[in-house]
Amino acid sequence: MSLTAQHLDHDDIIYPSATGFVLVHLACLAAFWTGVSALSIGLCLGFYFLRMFAITAGLHRYFSHRAFKTGRVFQFVLAFVAQMSAQAGTIWWAAKHREHHAHSDSPQDVHSPAQHGFLFAHLGWIFHKNHAAADYSSVPDLTRYPEIVWIDRHKYMPAVILAAACFAIDSWTGLVVGFFWSTVLTYHGTFAINSMAHVFGNQRYVTGDDSRNNWLLALITLGEGWHNNHHYYQSSTRQGFYWWEIDVTFYILKALSWVGIVRDLRSPPAEALTGDRLLPRPVIERVARDLASGFQLDHLSAQAQEFLTTEFPGVERSFHALCERGSEARASLEEVLEDIHLPELPTLDALKARARETLAHTPSLDDIAERAREILIETLFDHLQPVEAPA
Repeated sequence: MSLTAQHLDHDDIIYPSATGFVLVHLACLAAFWTGVSALSIGLCLGFYFLRMFAITAGLHRYFSHRAFKTGRVFQFVLAFVAQMSAQAGTIWWAAKHREHHAHSDSPQDVHSPAQHGFLFAHLGWIFHKNHAAADYSSVPDLTRYPEIVWIDRHKYMPAVILAAACFAIDSWTGLVVGFFWSTVLTYHGTFAINSMAHVFGNQRYVTGDDSRNNWLLALITLGEGWHNNHHYYQSSTRQGFYWWEIDVTFYILKALSWVGIVRDLRSPPAEALTGDRLLPRPVIERVARDLASGFQLDHLSAQAQEFLTTEFPGVERSFHALCERGSEARASLEEVLEDIHLPELPTLDALKARARETLAHTPSLDDIAERAREILIETLFDHLQPVEAPA
């Protein structure tokens, strides 16, 4: 089975590995029997904030993107507190996140709403058998620390310790409200970035995916909702690029840098803030393919077919023979197609105009339009069917 097929094969909606996840949610209902105290609400909110910070600053900005530096002691603290959220191990989390950025909103992206549906992107992918394992070879910068490997191996131990602490502080009410409620809130706050931040919001930058900026998600997740910003310049410690984009995680990291706990906080360069940063080739390729996909090729293929068989028989005795000559003949025919004035084949200028209408500002617009034109020609070639040319 191909990788794409594996990712799309999620018809089995009941996953045995999700049992613990479901039980955590059901445990929240025990509050009908334990009651809700002011202390337990304080534990819930406090541990939501603490764990969300450890996820956003630790698992995401530090372990996944290396957006700042710190010592091994605070590095371990970030990993330990983040794993109190019961979202698997630190190394697993970072490896999966780097995989997401490598294939964002493509068929290989394990949590893309556009590819696999909103619910699967939000949480279903976590429990699917095809996504249980992570490629640890992609995170050699993390696996070289034995203490991080150890805590990753004992992925739920910190969460169990936190649950016991909540029970010790406020008995069953503390366990149910302080631990289980805050754990569920932390789950869905984190998951919302995978799902909602790729559906709802605005796109300031061209990123080749569906990432969006969403101010409400930014408040809920301490700054992660500036997701389009992040996808545009992933190594920035600060994800709210402008002063009005609230990014609580960055504010805390900035304060920690003043006392030397963290250092070398990375910021987006001026050209990134203004959108004048040249796009990398993989992003240009993805955006160009999206642009080209907006044009139907059925009529183009028929027109080109008719032209080749009636107007241009001298290219070769048959289109089939031309194809058999391989890549050199293909290049020759593509040059011919470039010169054919087909009414439904958009010109380069038309593609540039479409790009300006549909995309955010980018200095790579011409490159995108030119690549889209190439893709249209290549696809048109592939759509043509071998037919005999007239004698």
